[in-house]
Amino acid sequence: MKKKTVYVSRRAFLGLGAVSSALLLSGCVNLAPAYKQPAAPAETTGRWAVDSAAAGVKQAELVVWEQFFLDERLKKVIRMALDNNRDLRRAMLEVERLRALYRVSRADLFPSVSATASGSHARSSVDTLTPGASRISHVYAADLAMSSYEIDFFGRIRNLNEQALQAYLAGEDAHRSAQNTLIAEVATMWLSIGADHAALDLANTTLRSQQQTYALMEKSYQSGTANKLELSQSQQTVASAKASVQVAQNSLTQDENALRLLVGAEVPQELLPRQISLKATLPASLPAGLPSEVLLRRPDIAEAERNLRSANASIGVARAAFFPRVALTGSIGTASTDLSDLFSGGRGTWSFAPTVSLPIFQGGANVANLEAAKVYQKEMVAAYEKAIQSAFREVNDALSTESTVTKRLEAQDELVKASETAYDLAMTRYKRGVDDFLSVLDAQRTMVAAQQTQIQTQLSRAASLVTLYKVLGGGQEIEVPVRGDNKAS
Repeated sequence: MKKKTVYVSRRAFLGLGAVSSALLLSGCVNLAPAYKQPAAPAETTGRWAVDSAAAGVKQAELVVWEQFFLDERLKKVIRMALDNNRDLRRAMLEVERLRALYRVSRADLFPSVSATASGSHARSSVDTLTPGASRISHVYAADLAMSSYEIDFFGRIRNLNEQALQAYLAGEDAHRSAQNTLIAEVATMWLSIGADHAALDLANTTLRSQQQTYALMEKSYQSGTANKLELSQSQQTVASAKASVQVAQNSLTQDENALRLLVGAEVPQELLPRQISLKATLPASLPAGLPSEVLLRRPDIAEAERNLRSANASIGVARAAFFPRVALTGSIGTASTDLSDLFSGGRGTWSFAPTVSLPIFQGGANVANLEAAKVYQKEMVAAYEKAIQSAFREVNDALSTESTVTKRLEAQDELVKASETAYDLAMTRYKRGVDDFLSVLDAQRTMVAAQQTQIQTQLSRAASLVTLYKVLGGGQEIEVPVRGDNKAS
C-alpha cells in the first residue's frame, strides 16, 4: 500500500512540474516593438503664443475643482452633476466593462484547471459477451483536467493582454476627460444663468423706463407740445422693450433646461445665481514648464497615448502569428468500475497531450494583418500628435482671451458710463426743446446696447477662467503610465 501511495504522489508531482515548466517557458520572446513615446510636434515644444505674465496668469499648480470653485452654490450643483449626469455614468460603466475584459484577457496567461466527475453505465447484448461476463457495466472517474493551454513563446497572449490593459487605462482617462468637460460645462451654464438674470433685469428696467417715457410723451401730445411722429416713435420703443423681455426670459428658461440636463436632476432655485458672479473661481494660473510638458497632464492626451500603446502591442500579436503555437492538454485522476473503489490504490489515471501548430499557407492573411497593425500604429501616432496640437491651440486661445478680457471689460464699463451720461443729456436737451426726440432714441439705443454688451463681457470674464482651467487638464494629475515596455526580438 505504501508503494502505491508513493507512485501516485510522484506522478502528481510530474504533472504539476509539467504545468510549472510551461509557465516558466512562457514569456521567452516578445515580438512587439519597443515602445517609445513620440516626440511632441515642434510647434508645441517652445513657448506659449501668449506670454502668461502679460495675460495676467500666475505660475502655480492647478488645484482640484473643489478648491478652484469658490461659490458654495456652484459646488453643490457640480456635485449633483457628478452624481447624476447620465453621460458621465456611461463613461464610468464603460471603465468597469473594460476592467472586466482586461481580467478576462489576463486569465489567458494561466492554465485553466477544472475538476470533473463522471459515471457511465452500459448494457451489452448477450451475443457480444464472453461467457460469464456481466451484461451491465459501470465506469466511474474523477479527474483534474487542464484544458488547452497555450505556451506563450512569442508573446501573443501577453500582447493581447497589453491591448486589453491599455484599453482599460484609456477608458479611465476618457472618464476623467468626461468629468473635466462636465464640470466646465456646468460651471459655464451656471454663470450663463446669472447673466440671463442680469439681462432680464435690464430688459425689465428698460421696459419700465420706456413706458414712463411713453406716458410723458402721450401727455405732451395731448397738450400739443409733441407731435404724432414722436408719440409713435415712443410707442415703438415700448413694443421693442416688451420683445426684449420675452427674449431674455426665453434665454433664461433654455439655459435652466440645459443645466437641468447636465445635472441630471432638478436644480433648486436657491442654488442658482441671480446675477453674474465674477468671484466664483480662483484667479487664472498656469503650471510651470514648457507647453509639451504641461499638456501631458490632460487626460485626453493620456488617452491618446494609451491607444498608441495598444496599437504597438497589436504589432506583436500580428508578428506572433508567423510562428508556431504550442498548446498543452492534460489530466490526472482515478477511474474504477466500482464507485466504492474509485479512490483506492492502483486506480490512478493521467493523460498529457501537447500540440504544435505551425502556419504554412494562410493566403497572405498574416502578412496583411501585420501590415494593417503597422499602419494602425502610425495612425495612432498621428492621433497622439494631433491631440497635443489641439490642446496647444486650446490653451493658447484661452490665454489670448484671458489677456484681453479684463481690458475689454474695463473699456465696456467706460462705454456704459459714457452712454448713460449721453442719454441723460439727450433727454434734458429734448425736454428743454433744444433737440428732437430722435436724438433721445439714438442715445437710448446706444446705452441699452452698451449695457447688454457689458453683461456678455462680464460673462466672458467669468467663463474665461473656467475655460483655461479646463483646457489645462482641470487640476487632475494623470498617473504615470503602466509602462511594461516591450522589446523587439
